[in-house]
Amino acid sequence: MASTKLLAALVLLQVLSLHAHAAKHKPGAGGGGTCRASGVLQGKAGKCKKLNGSDCCVAGHKYPQFRCSPPVSARTPATLTLNSFEKGKDGGGATFCDHRFYKDSAMVVALSSGWLQLDGTRRCGKMVRITANGRSVLAKVVDECDSVAGCDEEHNFEPPCANNVVDGSPAVWKALGLKESLGEVKVTWSDV
Repeated sequence: MASTKLLAALVLLQVLSLHAHAAKHKPGAGGGGTCRASGVLQGKAGKCKKLNGSDCCVAGHKYPQFRCSPPVSARTPATLTLNSFEKGKDGGGATFCDHRFYKDSAMVVALSSGWLQLDGTRRCGKMVRITANGRSVLAKVVDECDSVAGCDEEHNFEPPCANNVVDGSPAVWKALGLKESLGEVKVTWSDV
């Protein structure tokens, strides 16, 4: 029994270490510093709408939580994911910033919790520039890609977001000339 608990603790430490390593800010990309996992969320399965490549929670699985994001620069590296902000689709509830829903044709994004508000900068309603494939677009920040909470109805039974996510509407993907089937793409973003 004790060896099973020890093994489980070692596996959890290894997973957290891997996630923290992956979340480290790359030197030369706008400053130093790291953003490590701040906790773990116990997964709970539910009615997850599997649209736009949704990653649905698995009961009992442990998901890392982040209360920070890498520092913001003029070219902040991020992962662009695809999300619908329309009512009844994979975005879950109404947006965090203005409690609304947006059509897939709207140029809107959600940012990881650290970037939305936890770094001391309130980005709700602000415009950000997203760059990929030599193209840049402006999009309005309307929502949080929650890096702490998840695996519940409000979050479409999806796990917490990574700490480096820009969650873009289909219109953002189209304007950048990206195929939605990719699900996620490396981009840079900045405040405008």
